[in-house]
Amino acid sequence: MTNPSSDHTVQPSRPFVPPPWETVGPRVRDVRVILTAPDGIRLVVVKVETDEPGLFGLGCATFTQRPLAVAAAVEHYLKPLLLGRSPHDIEDVWQAAYVSSYWRSGPVLNNALSGVDEALWDLKGKLAGMPVYQLLGGRCRVAAPLYVHASGRDAREVEEDARRYMEQGFRHVRCQVAVPGSSTYGVAGALDSEEPHPAHLRLRQEAWDPAAYVRIVPRLFEHLRSALGDEVELLHDIHERVAPPDAIRLAKALEPYRLFFLEDPFAPEENGWFPLLRQQAAVPIAMGELYSNPAEYVPLIKDRLIDFIRVHVSDIGGLTPARKLAAFCEFFGVRTAWHGPGDVSPVGHAANLHLDLACPNFGIQEAHLFGERTREVFPGCPEIRDGMLWANEVPGLGVELDEAAAARYPFPEHPLNGAWPPVRLADGTVQRP
Repeated sequence: MTNPSSDHTVQPSRPFVPPPWETVGPRVRDVRVILTAPDGIRLVVVKVETDEPGLFGLGCATFTQRPLAVAAAVEHYLKPLLLGRSPHDIEDVWQAAYVSSYWRSGPVLNNALSGVDEALWDLKGKLAGMPVYQLLGGRCRVAAPLYVHASGRDAREVEEDARRYMEQGFRHVRCQVAVPGSSTYGVAGALDSEEPHPAHLRLRQEAWDPAAYVRIVPRLFEHLRSALGDEVELLHDIHERVAPPDAIRLAKALEPYRLFFLEDPFAPEENGWFPLLRQQAAVPIAMGELYSNPAEYVPLIKDRLIDFIRVHVSDIGGLTPARKLAAFCEFFGVRTAWHGPGDVSPVGHAANLHLDLACPNFGIQEAHLFGERTREVFPGCPEIRDGMLWANEVPGLGVELDEAAAARYPFPEHPLNGAWPPVRLADGTVQRP
């Protein structure tokens, strides 16, 4: 039987049969998605349960702007592939699930796959009685140094915010400053909004002025380097918000201030500009949180056009591809700096941390300060001390989930159901966020 609109044979329906080489032991009994927003950010967590009472794994599948699409992908398409399978065969499960959609990759499918993949790694750690980083080769360091986010309406406010973090033991600080009259990325409260939700979920968006931004940022870092001295490492995120020539000009202007890295100078669609940037400026470059397909980041790594890989681990499919990416980067002198904002669940932050502990080419980890309600929902959150993230040494990823508490924090009301509202130039043109 063939489909007249397709070149592909339609296979008759038949029950799933696990591969003959699967080991004896527990089997996947159920796969469930938990949706919760304890601090107003839409989180998606996958729970893979086995036929052994109390034995389960948790994985992060958070895609804040499309959470319901991810949940549907897990429940309707990945769950049937998992039922009855051994949780031990992580690589085979990943490969089978990745190609099962035929048109593969993309953030929705990859996040769904990540939720399953991380849950299986969590399960394997519990079965082995050791933390996941031990399964990845063991420790390379005691904890993962973090960078935090300082911001303000002007350079003085950014300095004050940075000093507060430095007093807490942080030595890597990303600094963002408001552009007057603009909805500026990374500057919470710059528009004096009283909304309780994160800045990137606001519907109110004012005109974005790239030229003003490129003028203001070098002045910010001139002030910060003079005021804070040379002991603190400074970072900045362009967030793909300016045209490539302006990004190159900004990178050159920031060279004297010795940034630890400059993040996302270009959008993934503009990777062809990286050779020119490398020729023009020596500032270290971090890139990758928007990548979902290896075809996007492999050329930049092998040609040594970036210094830090910043992928969102769930956006590329979980721990299984991320550990391979880290090993690939090691051969080219590229360090890891996994994406770790608030729209990564504590389970995802734990996955980042276990990679950080096991990777010899670790660079830095993005910090998120977990709120009290998030800690209530996710007992075992990694701890932040002395400017570093510490694992709790519990088998698996070390994070649990209180489902009763999670149910008390449903997704908040939002006209776009979590989608990023448009950012526009002064003439009304939609700009990348």
